[in-house]
Amino acid sequence: MTATHRAMVRQNGTISVLTRSTPVPVGYELLVEPIYAGLCGTDIQMLRGLRDDPSPVIGHEGVARVVATGECVPDNLATGTLVCINPTHRNDPLFLLGHNVEGLLQERVLIPESAVRDGLVMPLDECHNSALSTLLEPLAAVQYALDLLSKHHPSTLVVFGDGVTGHIAVRAAREFLGPDIHIVHIHHTEQGLAWSQNHKVASVVPVLNNTAGAALLSSINEDERVAVLLATPRDATLLCLETALRYLRGELAIDLLGGIPQEASSPLLPGTDLFLIRAANCGGFPEHAVNFPVHTSSGKLVCLLGHRGVAHRHLRSAAFELVKHPLRYCELITHVMSMQEAAPVMTQLAGSRSRLVDGRRLIKLAVKITANVPV
Repeated sequence: MTATHRAMVRQNGTISVLTRSTPVPVGYELLVEPIYAGLCGTDIQMLRGLRDDPSPVIGHEGVARVVATGECVPDNLATGTLVCINPTHRNDPLFLLGHNVEGLLQERVLIPESAVRDGLVMPLDECHNSALSTLLEPLAAVQYALDLLSKHHPSTLVVFGDGVTGHIAVRAAREFLGPDIHIVHIHHTEQGLAWSQNHKVASVVPVLNNTAGAALLSSINEDERVAVLLATPRDATLLCLETALRYLRGELAIDLLGGIPQEASSPLLPGTDLFLIRAANCGGFPEHAVNFPVHTSSGKLVCLLGHRGVAHRHLRSAAFELVKHPLRYCELITHVMSMQEAAPVMTQLAGSRSRLVDGRRLIKLAVKITANVPV
């Protein structure tokens, strides 16, 4: 009899839990059993049809256990090993977990040869077997960005975005930019601002992206070194970039952590290929990150940075941070649900801009894939 498993499958704007055939790994392939899988902002964009990624099963953040291996899999990935999967392969465009390769929102996932052979599967200690580990990959991405921005030696950090990545950034910033860094957190909605005001982070100034936010940015002294982190969805990155360029007067370094459309351009940055800049650093390479000094239309020199994916060193650093400071991040896991409970919530998110779920604002949804595991 053919083995089967349950999967959260997206089709026609809805998410359904369906039964599917379970593949058998061969060669360098791995079969893993996801334990927790997180829903991120990019996933929500895919649910809403704002991206054309083809995978019917999404999800690239989480932890899993190896349940079967092909004959060529190395010993450190033996059956029973707890792992996370680095979702972005810097050399293989055919592997992007949860985008063009089926993701973690199912009971069994086949990890293909290139990802296993090239080291994208990282063993974890058992202490990471929790819902908090759905923050591991986004925290790694934030640490990558903060590391790049730290070379600018900023005295102020401005974070655009009130999704989980923005909230992670304002909590992690002092580890990379120093305890005296001044942090401004720019929010997209009144509801997002209200959540931050009720979950305060010391020395972080939350503000809405409106005239009040513009006034606050304009008040930052022109002799300050300012780092800007765009933790924004792809359809908001360009507008937030232009807000930073218009109102910040200090010496600027801007990281394009959020996605950006391939054709994106700005009259404030004439002749600048923003898509190329965002993709210039990938998976921790090159070792000495590329940055781009560019002139604005008014002649001001700014430094632009960008990156895709993370390296194992970022994942290891994020894993260490979550173990060392769990209370710093745990309030960001606002909802933990089974697959059956999460399916209608994801369908709701697909059809609405609201983040209100069960009367509470959703920051991070952790889906418990495997039954009888700790929360």
